[in-house]
Amino acid sequence: MKKTIILEELECAHCAAKMEAAVKELAGVENCSVNFLTQKMEITAADDKMDGILKEAEKIVKKIEPDVEFVIK
Repeated sequence: MKKTIILEELECAHCAAKMEAAVKELAGVENCSVNFLTQKMEITAADDKMDGILKEAEKIVKKIEPDVEFVIK
């Protein structure tokens, strides 16, 4: 399963790279990519693990960049 998340107000390319690297390390994540220009994160993971991964990914995003809105599409 692939989910797209909008990272509204993402203003730091370095922070985007840190988010991508940290989410890739989560158990069950097959792939994660963050496009700084479009402010989108795509996460690929097993269907049964996705809800937990999304919660952890949001925590990571908020820790790195507290003002970013994490909007699941």
